[in-house]
Amino acid sequence: MSREESNIQSIAQRRLFVNNGVQLAYYDSHPEDGGAADGIESTVVLLHGYCGCSSYWEPVLDELERSVRVIAPDVRGHGLSSAPEDDFYTMELYSEDVASMLIQLQIHNAVLLGHSLGGYITLALAEKYDKKLSGFGLIHSTPLPDGDAARQNRDKAVAALQADGVEAFVRGLVPKLFAEEHLDSMKDEVERAIRIGIGTSLQGAIGTAKGMKARPDRSHVIERSTLPVLLVAGEKDRLISKESTFAAGNGATERVELGGAGHMGMIERPKEMAETILRFVKKVRG
Repeated sequence: MSREESNIQSIAQRRLFVNNGVQLAYYDSHPEDGGAADGIESTVVLLHGYCGCSSYWEPVLDELERSVRVIAPDVRGHGLSSAPEDDFYTMELYSEDVASMLIQLQIHNAVLLGHSLGGYITLALAEKYDKKLSGFGLIHSTPLPDGDAARQNRDKAVAALQADGVEAFVRGLVPKLFAEEHLDSMKDEVERAIRIGIGTSLQGAIGTAKGMKARPDRSHVIERSTLPVLLVAGEKDRLISKESTFAAGNGATERVELGGAGHMGMIERPKEMAETILRFVKKVRG
């Protein structure tokens, strides 16, 4: 599969270099002044899921950008970002990329929200760099490590990617991300998510699967944090149950279940997702 940039569905329009020469592509809603001219005070950083990219967040941008600056990177191996030849793409490595981006953009109090894989990265960053954040959250994600069955599925994913490539793998994966009834009612959205996923590099998809398999339990990051925490689950998520998403909490944790949503609430329920994020940002500021 070719990774010609013209075939990649990313909305990232800017780039910078992070660790070991990796080029990180990212979307910035207010690239010139950070939103200062519009009176915007808060920055929300949105991290996408596995075999996704910044475009996953496009359905919520119009609503969010009226009130906050939005930064949405393509994490390494995905979208328009570099795909280094590392065997493992660990969550710690990903978090260092995001931390470097925040430093270079001089963002010191971001609200960091991660979808699925992005949630694992969010917790790794919050564990080491919580001083850079004013709040963080998991969107259809979990602080728990993979269980035995999930680890076996990671191995199967790697084998499938090596045997058949990214496109075949993504075409099998993406329909599972949506609530079953949306496979018919949201055919265009499902197909677009597939096109986004096809832009993932083979090395990135394999390295990330290995990295997710190896990630530790990070429930303590939430439990010990003094920051506000947002946990969003999908009522009909077939990958991560609400019990797994809500597995940890602290004294400032907000738990939200999106009715009718599968694993892709930002696409399946964009209005509700945007409202949830903005309400959380208001809570963080207040």
